[in-house]
Amino acid sequence: MKTEEEHIEFWISQADDDWNAVFFLYNGKNYLQSLFFAHLVIEKICKALWIKYNIENVPPRTHNLIYLLSFTSIEVSDEIKEFLLTLNRFQLEGNYPEYLCKMRSICDDIYSKSIIQQT
Repeated sequence: MKTEEEHIEFWISQADDDWNAVFFLYNGKNYLQSLFFAHLVIEKICKALWIKYNIENVPPRTHNLIYLLSFTSIEVSDEIKEFLLTLNRFQLEGNYPEYLCKMRSICDDIYSKSIIQQT
């Protein structure tokens, strides 16, 4: 059975791997995919934090960043909440065909670079 620390290390390690993928995809001009992985980075960090602040070692099966942080004592500013809502769009809307064209038109080089820098 893994310890709490081992569970946290797992999520942080996964986030680190995904962070490398963000740049690989961005440099390959796969902007939407790079932002999908940027969301995954923050999601996995949020899951590590969830474990730190809760008794269980298995976080909820959700991709909603704000929901995950709501189970911690971390105070998040309105500005960061807005950013997390923006990141949530790349997890949710980016998975459905009717949104892909819309999302691809938004995710150009400049926009994607800005989101990655904020991440």
